Amino acid sequence: VQLQASGGGLVQAGDSLRLSCAASGRTLDTYDLGWFRQAPGKEREFVSTIRWSSGATYYANSVKGRFTISRDNAENTVYLQMNNLKPEDTAVYYCAAKYYSGSYRYTGPYDFWGQGTLVTVSS
Repeated sequence: VQLQASGGGLVQAGDSLRLSCAASGRTLDTYDLGWFRQAPGKEREFVSTIRWSSGATYYANSVKGRFTISRDNAENTVYLQMNNLKPEDTAVYYCAAKYYSGSYRYTGPYDFWGQGTLVTVSS
């Protein structure tokens, strides 16, 4: 699976951004597609995942209620709508794909990664 992320930028606290991740190379019926982020000096952390087949979604507590993950089956694209952004959301955001088995919260099970897109939230 090839993944191409886009949509990052510089925004102010309280603003919104939508990240996109276009997937190609395989059918996604047996995959989970997720977003992770990595802030400077910190480890990469789970943000959200969607199970392509069912549309089931999972979120980190830190973004629940502010971020929404969704998919477009026709475009093979997953989106991350980020509302009410906070300075602590500043990070490089990565999209990733894994076979539907295995934990969605950890980077290990994810076999495919896109390039990162930088989100900077100023206070």
